[in-house]
Amino acid sequence: MPSTADLILFNAKVTTLDRSNPQAEAVAIADGKVLFAGAAPEAMALAGEATVRIDLGGRRVIPGLIDSHMHIIRGGLNYTMELRWDGVRSLAHAMEMLKQQVDNTPAPQWVRVVGGFSEHQFAEKRLPTLEEINAVAPDTPVFILHLYDRALLNGAALRAVGYTRDTPNPPGGEIARDGAGNPTGLLLAQPNATVLYATLAKGPKLPVEYQKNSTRHFMREVNRLGVTGVIDAGGGFQNYPDDYAIIEELHREGALTVRIAYNLFTQKPTEELADFAGWAKQVTPGQGDDLYRSNGAGEMLVYSAADFEDFRVERPDMPASMEGDLEPVIRLLAENRWPWRMHATYDQTISRALDVFEKVNRDVPLEGLNWFFDHAETISDRNIARVAALGGGIAVQHRMAFQGEYFAERYGHRAAERTPPVRRMLDMGVKVGAGTDATRVASYNPWVSLAWLVTGRTVGGLALYPAANRLDREAALRLWTDENTWFSNEEGKKGQIAAGQLADLAVLSEDYFAVPDEAIADITSVLTLLGGTPVHGAGDFRDLAPELPPAMPDWSPVRTFDGYTQRAEAGTARHAFARLCGCAQACNVHGHAHAGAWGAEVPTSDAPAFWGALGCACWAV
Repeated sequence: MPSTADLILFNAKVTTLDRSNPQAEAVAIADGKVLFAGAAPEAMALAGEATVRIDLGGRRVIPGLIDSHMHIIRGGLNYTMELRWDGVRSLAHAMEMLKQQVDNTPAPQWVRVVGGFSEHQFAEKRLPTLEEINAVAPDTPVFILHLYDRALLNGAALRAVGYTRDTPNPPGGEIARDGAGNPTGLLLAQPNATVLYATLAKGPKLPVEYQKNSTRHFMREVNRLGVTGVIDAGGGFQNYPDDYAIIEELHREGALTVRIAYNLFTQKPTEELADFAGWAKQVTPGQGDDLYRSNGAGEMLVYSAADFEDFRVERPDMPASMEGDLEPVIRLLAENRWPWRMHATYDQTISRALDVFEKVNRDVPLEGLNWFFDHAETISDRNIARVAALGGGIAVQHRMAFQGEYFAERYGHRAAERTPPVRRMLDMGVKVGAGTDATRVASYNPWVSLAWLVTGRTVGGLALYPAANRLDREAALRLWTDENTWFSNEEGKKGQIAAGQLADLAVLSEDYFAVPDEAIADITSVLTLLGGTPVHGAGDFRDLAPELPPAMPDWSPVRTFDGYTQRAEAGTARHAFARLCGCAQACNVHGHAHAGAWGAEVPTSDAPAFWGALGCACWAV
């Protein structure tokens, strides 16, 4: 390793997650890797004439967060087209945002709110009605996806997609109708989400250059939250290799600000085996580099084994063909030494899948494949033990933070106490990692997941888990850092701030280990480094990261609202307001809505004095 540092971070509280050296006050970085983490005098001894030194002002530093289940490639292609309700605290605010975006959006474009929120996060505890949506958008198509249970389309959107009284219900979905048989605008997943994302796919797409811009903005948005790595789980209407062209071009150009390991997700029911057989001839797991690499198969392996997680309806029984469909795919993957991930919500589905895995294992040992289940909300102790015996893992996501109320209503609060049983999985020796399943089922904000793991509460405030199924803050953070490296076969390469590991780290806005539980979800990063290079900076560190070109198109919701809506306390409201509005347009456009989002009820008439007191000069613009 080099003997001189390129960069030294000092005056910090560094949580390294290196058990042999858990705390440090300075970090020295050279050639994209950690050179030293420890006492400041020793770090400074590694400085040379060209070494950059950054005083972190006593802030908490953690390894860069890794999301083991996100749809960042698909999400990036659409991010700048989407109005995000992630983090919005009231339906009134959400509807004001919708109205403003409708006014900004030219024909024939749509206004899309594509998941990442739950009705339970709103103070009103409800979704907008179709009448309310049509009132603010009589002519502009509006598509609102709520989790993966329903979509709301206004009249203009119904006309755009061509749904009429003569349109039949698609397989697995329902087009709700009025007494005369005309579509109302409500689409229901019955029992799967195909109708929802098939309808969304009918909307206009961004041109290629805009998709590149959109992907860069989405990566920067997750960098803002401290994320430096993602395992992409594929997704519906995410075809390989066509829909990977943008991310691969950005990789070639050196423009990735997130490390991505991608899984391949079959798109063709009844033709899954052919998909994987073809890909096995094109791609090798691990192919690529530290920024962009193949990770294996899934999360969709066969459509007959996909138990979608709409807890508002009865658990779906998988068809009798499931095992026969799944076995040749698993056998092919095992023979070609392809790791896989498999979507599985319910214990019943997991039991049947494990029957197949165990059968294949007798002929083709699975040891060392790093295969895993995703989700596993209702997995039993018996099946946890079976996963452990086969050397598998479980990647958990904070879906219950967004729909725990529905589960508790259907199955009871006692059953909801271990959905999923994270602590039990860890105690039984299974590899466990954490992620979000963003951008549609839940928000991409990792701090919402960390808050859920620590507090056991939903975004609506419902206490789901007893202490026995909650994690302490360090254990939760490990699931978002070094423990997640197993899921991409990158153990020892990243996930800790330790000599020789990639210098991916986040300097936090607030101390994760000191803030009250209720403030965990509000944490962001003020400085995010990828391989020792700043990819996001805020406040005092804003000038360290390169500027992005403006979000495209010029009517993009990102220009007005950004992504996740942060709740700010009074001491940080000015910064949050500046980030939200960019101080590029009159504050009186937003007034009460933005104040309400932060838990401060400020009537529009009082807004000039309120924002003026915070030092916000743009009210007068």
